[in-house]
Parts: sequence; C-alpha cells; structure tokens
Amino acid sequence: MEFGAYSGSGVEFRILGPVEVCDGRTGARVVPSGPKQRTLLAALVVRAGEVLAADRLIDELWGDRPPASAANALQAHVARLRRLLPQGPAGPDGDAAEWISTHPLGYLLRPGGASSDAQRFQLLSAEGRALLAGDPDRAAGLLRSALALWRGPALDGGARGPICAAEADRLEELRLTTLETLYEARLRCGGHADSVRELERLTARHPLRERFYDLLMLALYRCGRQGEALGVYERARRRLVDGLGVEPGPALHGRMEEILRHAPSLAAPSPAAPDPAAGAGADPDRAADAEAELPALRREIALLGDRIAVLGRQQQVLLRRLQELSGATARPGMPRQVPDDGRRASETFADPTWGLSPPVNSDKAPAPFG
Repeated sequence: MEFGAYSGSGVEFRILGPVEVCDGRTGARVVPSGPKQRTLLAALVVRAGEVLAADRLIDELWGDRPPASAANALQAHVARLRRLLPQGPAGPDGDAAEWISTHPLGYLLRPGGASSDAQRFQLLSAEGRALLAGDPDRAAGLLRSALALWRGPALDGGARGPICAAEADRLEELRLTTLETLYEARLRCGGHADSVRELERLTARHPLRERFYDLLMLALYRCGRQGEALGVYERARRRLVDGLGVEPGPALHGRMEEILRHAPSLAAPSPAAPDPAAGAGADPDRAADAEAELPALRREIALLGDRIAVLGRQQQVLLRRLQELSGATARPGMPRQVPDDGRRASETFADPTWGLSPPVNSDKAPAPFG
C-alpha cells in the first residue's frame, strides 16, 4: 500500500470499515453497490501501486467458481468502477487521469496523491507506540486518534478472497495491538480506575488474548482489588486451556506472582510535581517577551532609585532647616525629638531598595509572577 498520510488530491480510500471513497473536494462519498465491486476496489486499494494480475483478481472475486467468461466479467467490473470513482489526479498533459489503469498483465490503482485511512492508522499507531515509554500521555492521544479511524471491521461488505482476507487479518491484529498499547499508556498515566470496566469488556470479547488479562490484573491491583486480580488470572487460565489447550504464558504467570508478593513495580505512578521553572519556560513566546522586558524593567528600577536618592537629599536639607528653626524657637528644657524622627525617615527613603523586598539582583528574588 503506497498511499501517504495526507491527501494531495483531496481523495481518500477507506477500508477500515465498509469500503468507500471520500472526495474531500466535493464532500461526496462513493460506496460501490455490489459485493463484487467492493471486493474489486478493496483489492486494488490494498495493492495500490502494484499491478494485480487478472487471474489474481478473478480468484479474489469468484474464488474457485469463476464464470465461464471471467476475463470479460472482470473487465466489465473495472469499467463500472472507473465510472464510479471521482475525478483522478491531473496527468502530464493537464487532463484528469483515471485512478485505475490497464496493463498487459492486469490492473493498477495509482495512488496519485490520494490518502488511505489504513495508512493513516498505521502511521499514527506506530508513532504512538514509539512514544509509550517517554511520553505516555501524548502516546495515548495518538493511539486514540488512530483507533477513531475505524468504522467497523476492515474491508467490510465484500467477498473475502486471499488478498482481502490477509489484509483484514493483518489490520485487525494491528488494531488489537494498538488497543493494548493504548491501555498500557493509560495505566502509565494513572488511569487504572477508569480502565477496569473497558478492560473487562475486552477480555470478554477477546478471551484468548493474554495481554488484555494482564492489563486488567494490573488495573485491579492498583485499585486495591488484589483478590479480583488473581481471579482474572484463573479465568484467563480456564479460557486458554479450554480454547487452545495451553497454560498462560510467562508474562501472565509472572504478573500473577508479582501480585501475590506485592511487587513494588506494580505501584501506580506518582503524579509528577509541577515545576514552576519548567512552566515558565514552556511557552517560547512568553520567555522571549520576558527576556525583552527585563532591560527596560531594570532601567526603570535604577531611575526610581536615583529619584529616591534625590528625594532623600532634599529631605535632609529640609530637616536641617527644620532643626534650625526649631532650635531658635524652642523653650529651654523642651525635648527635641524631631531630628531623631527625621533621621529615621531619611534612612528609610534613602534606601533605593525600599518597597522591593528582596532586591532584584538578590539570590532570593521571588519567582516571576504568573
């Protein structure tokens, strides 16, 4: 499958559910009416960019019971499908080209800048799984976006020949792996309580898939339900023995032993403490604005300090004049406290850091506001 993640032509071929084509340019949805048409389109989408031999397509559509004129019937189906599909990408001469081209050995669906929901799903799933260890919260978002592309069983509504059956099985396996990784990401983010009911449903729907039991046991244990977690192991064991004739694998058995001995590795992750410094630096625009504002703020503080110093000197002159006038008019024996009060006031206003506690250049300066 050679489709890209995004559509340059505005056309998307969809196979994660009923087979259809969505034309983003007009909003039209093209849904082939019959199972043979849907199967033909599905096989061509699965093998986009690859010439499919006529014999393989005949086998895909009719299996071991092809009609007497199978080649002519295939040609007729291809012709009807061509008319049904939206306008193709522009060719070298500027005219719209057909999506499906005929070759001596068979037929080819040219991607031509179109997208595929299956390809987008695979890209999002791979990115989410790669981020699981380092950023489980972001990984969960990508995995949810990937799973949201599914509208039903893959390649639904058509016959299941060798090409479509193999692709449907592969996509379904990847869907389940993506689901498992999503719930692992949620547990890494502390979402054990919210995951129990959904994991119970998944173990019932996929009774032979051990990873869902493993995740359910961990979620129950973190909710303080150790007995129920051990009961899940016994349930899984019965289903595996009855369904496949095998005991649980090492991973599930190891989880059961960890629960029995309360292994520290089972503990729920602690919520990360907020880092004020990291929060302030998380927004590059905000950091740049703050850096640009600092020089002007320092200049304003320096000017304010100079102004305070000038006011302090002026006050000293006035206080001395007051002292002189007070001395000239004071009666003998009268205590003279004004100069003492004046010195205290002078010392206060002469300090350029008054009202700035602590000083701006101090190591104990408060964290930036906000």
